[in-house]
Order: sequence, then C-alpha cells, then structure tokens
Amino acid sequence: MKTTFDLKKPIAIGSDHAGFEMKEFVISFIEGKEIAFKDFGPSSADSVDYPDFAHPVAKAVESGEYAFGILLCGSGNGVAITANKHQDIRAALCWDDEIAALARKHNNANILCIPARFISEDIAEEMVDVFINTEFEGGRHANRVDKINA
Repeated sequence: MKTTFDLKKPIAIGSDHAGFEMKEFVISFIEGKEIAFKDFGPSSADSVDYPDFAHPVAKAVESGEYAFGILLCGSGNGVAITANKHQDIRAALCWDDEIAALARKHNNANILCIPARFISEDIAEEMVDVFINTEFEGGRHANRVDKINA
C-alpha cells in the first residue's frame, strides 16, 4: 500500500458552485507550491450538481493517473459521499489540519473533501498543506484500511 503521494503526478481538483471560490483559492495555493494539477471544474459559480465533478475526480484518482484529489462543496458531505462510491477511494471530510493529518495517518485518505461554507481560506490552506505532507502510518492502520473494500 502506497504511503506517500507521488507528486510527480498531478492533483485532481473539483467542486460544485458552493465550493467554486474556495477551489479557486486552493488552486492558487497549489500553483504557488509549483505542484501540477488538473481542474475538473466547474469554471464558474453558476449552480451545478456536485456528482458531475466529484465522479470525474474520483475516477482520475482511482485510475492512478493523479496523486490524489481535492473536492469542495458547501458542506463537503455531498462530494465525500459521491467520491466514496468508487473502489479504492478514501475521501475524507476535513474541517481542520488535525483532522486532515489523521485522515492521512490513519485512513490513508486519497481525496481531501473541504466544506467551503464552513472554513476560512487559512484553514483550507493549512489542510491542503498537511494532506500533501503527511504520510500514512501503515501498521495496524493498514490492516483496517485493507478491510474497507472487503
């Protein structure tokens, strides 16, 4: 089981209309770190349906072409529920950097789900940074993660 992200691969990122502005902020943060990414949309804050963007991001991560994913919507729940329908996706709804770190350390999460209406840009930035830089601990946690797709 892979324990760290291969940042030679791009990050897949997407949102719905409620997460659009925060997605744009997160993209500027990622660009500042000179990490490759693909924006799966949307391209504006016009009303859209989150599954139309969460499924492509999850498929991209599932395929192995992307290092990991970031999904945003108003509460983070819709994109997390949708992404977790995919085999080998472990999408984690996070609202601070400690939860993001634990999602990586204990759950080997490969998609960070951000509740755009409930967190600040500073917290989003911290969560993305922590998610990128935190390794999966493996061990007893690997045994549990292995049981998810049983």
